[in-house]
Amino acid sequence: MSDHEPDAAAGAAGAAGAAGAADDASHGTATGDGTGLTGIQQLVASKLRDIPDFPQPGVVFRDFTPLLADGAALGALVRDTAARYAGRVDVVVGIEARGFILAAAVAYELGLGMVPVRKAGKLPGKTYRQSYALEYGTAEIEVHTDAFPPGQRVLVLDDVLATGGTAEAACSLIERAGASVVAVEVVLELAFLEGRRRLGDRTVNALLTV
Repeated sequence: MSDHEPDAAAGAAGAAGAAGAADDASHGTATGDGTGLTGIQQLVASKLRDIPDFPQPGVVFRDFTPLLADGAALGALVRDTAARYAGRVDVVVGIEARGFILAAAVAYELGLGMVPVRKAGKLPGKTYRQSYALEYGTAEIEVHTDAFPPGQRVLVLDDVLATGGTAEAACSLIERAGASVVAVEVVLELAFLEGRRRLGDRTVNALLTV
């Protein structure tokens, strides 16, 4: 997920079990105890940990670093994601910051390029900028104006979908640049924040949902 949504970096107060949910047929649904999860969902869920009272008291942070530290689990996630989009997309977009890690790996697996969507002021060339609301104030992200050939099919990758503000802004940037968003793919969706609603009729796929 993006660092632009500090409240979204964490889950609800208290540790909820991971349940699989997605638009994609390879993803299923499950109860909070993990019943019904697919193999890849079980593997990834086992590598996520809850850090209580971070970044502030009463908040549980969903920590992805154990997943990133496990080469076999990370590789399985990358291969699973890439397989579901092979032949369907032309480029992969990663949202700053943790989305960069997943997007670069999936793009490599697909033999495609990766385009970063960055915080405003971080890209050196001419850019499109998009603002979006935070809990307090606003933030901006940007992408290079020449990042996409017209009509290019884009997969947007991030770790978490929370309030949906960053993902919606990223999709708007991609569409302004003349490309088409095939799907927004995340590892974990915090469904109680209803971020999916902000993305309208765009396809949103989450490997796990809490």
